[in-house]
Amino acid sequence: MKYFEQAKALWKSSVPSSGQADTVQGELLRAVEKLRDEGMRNGNINWDDGHQKLLDFLRSTLLADGTLGAESRVALARDLDCLANYERPVTRDDLYDRIVDHLMEWCIAHPTPIAHPPNPRLHR
Repeated sequence: MKYFEQAKALWKSSVPSSGQADTVQGELLRAVEKLRDEGMRNGNINWDDGHQKLLDFLRSTLLADGTLGAESRVALARDLDCLANYERPVTRDDLYDRIVDHLMEWCIAHPTPIAHPPNPRLHR
């Protein structure tokens, strides 16, 4: 992982011990780690609408605004597509680590915390 130390600092400063993060940056990291946990620890056996909402949040935030370059967007979309195929759980850290690196690049381009209103329909 290219941005391990930055991701660790973001986790400590912006991801609560439970519930959704108050910032988009923190919620992006929380989303990846929730998906990693479900895939690696549970083999996606508990996959539900909440996991899909986390995946959709990653897609809509990281791919929509053009912050990431075209090559990064293609690679990220491919990795997110792998996660979307929840019947074939991703049990390797490398895919999740690549997603974290892309989201950290997005966060570096957006250093000012962006408020994240909680999604009342998300219970993950």
